[in-house]
Amino acid sequence: MVPWSYPLIMAGAIATGLFVSRFTRQKLTLTDAQRLGIAIGAFIGAMLGAKLPFALSDWEELVSGRAWFADGKTILSGLAGGYLGVVVAKWALGVRTRTGDSFAVPVAASIAVGRLGCFVAGCCYGSPTAMPWGVVFEQHGALARHPTQLYESAFHALTAIGLYQLQRRGLFRGNLFKLYIIAYAAFRFATEFIREEQPLWLDLTGYQWSALAMIALFGGLWWYDAAEQRAAAEGHVREERSEVLGLPQQE
Repeated sequence: MVPWSYPLIMAGAIATGLFVSRFTRQKLTLTDAQRLGIAIGAFIGAMLGAKLPFALSDWEELVSGRAWFADGKTILSGLAGGYLGVVVAKWALGVRTRTGDSFAVPVAASIAVGRLGCFVAGCCYGSPTAMPWGVVFEQHGALARHPTQLYESAFHALTAIGLYQLQRRGLFRGNLFKLYIIAYAAFRFATEFIREEQPLWLDLTGYQWSALAMIALFGGLWWYDAAEQRAAAEGHVREERSEVLGLPQQE
């Protein structure tokens, strides 16, 4: 049974994201309609992405449609789905402005609060431990376990602070959300060793393989963006040089 505090914490997570976004979002040349469209794209993408691994794991439930309404969500694929949702929304709206940096800090802060809801609900717990900070989740037995929900909450809170500092200094501009996803994928890969998940292949869980795929995917996107920026900068330099020397512009 879900405790009464769970929905309150989830509401607090949403409120935290909205509150933080008011102080960290960048000035973007977007209309209100474009902002709304991108927000809707992010929400739909995140919800579908978070449920997708669970839906694909049970073919009968997927075909019947029940899988989309059952319990179970994963944050990592939710973040990737949200990113894809924004890309699709921007393409549909004809928006070329980079928006990822505006989402990074609020999303991390929101998840930091949301993971506290997982803690009070007793889900997403870790493996048994003898550490003094182990927590007994009564619905899962009498053994003290790693409070991995609190580990994740601390990770996202610290990451939100770190991303905010990077944003203020203008570092990794245009790639903060990619950096966030890569960092979280690495964190989840490491913490899977203290969770009770069945290995899938080479003693790694399905979540660990997914984390490695996310690191490769978003690392590749980062490299591609950097290559595009270098090409654009080189083209700009050539244009300026041609203007100074009075050379004809290349078509």
